[in-house]
Amino acid sequence: MSIEELKRRIDVIEEAYEFMLAYAAQGLEGDEASRTGGQLRDFLAKSDSAMDGLAAVFRQVVSSQGLEPRTSFDGFIDVLEQDTSRARAAVRLTLDQPSISSQLVDNLNASLHVRTLLTDIFLVDEIIKKRLAGK
Repeated sequence: MSIEELKRRIDVIEEAYEFMLAYAAQGLEGDEASRTGGQLRDFLAKSDSAMDGLAAVFRQVVSSQGLEPRTSFDGFIDVLEQDTSRARAAVRLTLDQPSISSQLVDNLNASLHVRTLLTDIFLVDEIIKKRLAGK
C-alpha cells in the first residue's frame, strides 16, 4: 500500500460526501426513478469500499515512511479504525434501503459518524501532505 492508495481512498470518500450533499438538496422521494439515484448508490458503494481497510493503509504509510512519533500515529489510527467502522455501518444501512430519499441522505450527511470520519481524513490528508513534503 502506498501514499497514492491512501490519497485515492480519501478522495473517493470526499467525492461521495460532496455528491451526497447535492443529492440531499434535490428533494427526491426516492432514488429508483432518477439518474442521480443510480449515481448515489454507486458513490455510496465506492465510499464503503474505500473505507474498507482505510486505517490499515494509513498504518502501512506511517510505517513505510517512518513517521514519528509512532505512538501518536498508532493511537490516532486506532481512533480512525473505530470511526471508519461506525461510518461504514451508516453507509451500509442506507445502501440496504429499497428507496433512498433526499431526506435520508441528508440525515446520513448529518450523522456524527460520517462527519467524524470526514474530519479524520481531512486531518490525515493534511498531515501526510505536510510531513511528506519535506522528504
